Amino acid sequence: MSEKTKSWLKAAAVRAVKTTAQAAVAMLPASATIAAVDWKVVVGTAALAGIASVLTSFAGLPEVKEGE
Repeated sequence: MSEKTKSWLKAAAVRAVKTTAQAAVAMLPASATIAAVDWKVVVGTAALAGIASVLTSFAGLPEVKEGE
C-alpha cells in the first residue's frame, strides 16, 4: 500500500469518526432524559453520517496534499 493511500485512509477515517460522533451528540438533546433517547435512531443517523463522510472524502481531503 502506498504512503499516499495510507495517508488518505487515515485522514478519511479520522474525519468519518469525528462526523459520526458529532451526529450522535447532535441527536441526544432531542430527548428530555437519557432514558427517552431512541438509541436506534441515534446510531443509525450517526452511521449514515459516517458513511456520507467517507463518500465525501472521495471528492478530496484537504488534509492530504496532491503531491504526497
